[in-house]
Amino acid sequence: MGWKALSASLAVGALALPLVVGVPSAQAKNGDTHVTGQGINQTLDCNDSALIVVGTGNTVNAVGTCWGVSVQGSSNIVIADNVVNDITVYGYDQTVLYKNGDPAVLDRGRELGMTNRIDRVPA
Repeated sequence: MGWKALSASLAVGALALPLVVGVPSAQAKNGDTHVTGQGINQTLDCNDSALIVVGTGNTVNAVGTCWGVSVQGSSNIVIADNVVNDITVYGYDQTVLYKNGDPAVLDRGRELGMTNRIDRVPA
C-alpha cells in the first residue's frame, strides 16, 4: 500500500468516527409537562422532562426530577424537588424554589427590571 492510499484511508476512517465532545450526561425525555391557566394548584411528577408553567397565580409542586423549569406570566409559584439543566423565568413576581440540582438560572424578567425570586431551599 502506498503512502497516498494509506493517508486517504486514515482520513476516511477519521471522518467516520463520531465526535463525542461536550455531550451531557443526562438528557430530557419527550413529553414536557405544561401547566397553563390562572389560579391552578397542582402537584405533578416531572418524570425527567421539562416543566413549563404559563399564566398567572398558579402554584405547582413538582416532585421527582425536572430536566428544566420555564415559567412565564406573573405571580406563579413553582416548588421543585430536583432540577437538572436550567430554570428560566420570564415576567414578574415569579417564585421558583428548588431543593436539589445545580441548574443554570436565567431570570429574563429581572433583566428588564422586574422582580422575581429563584432560590435553592433546604430539602
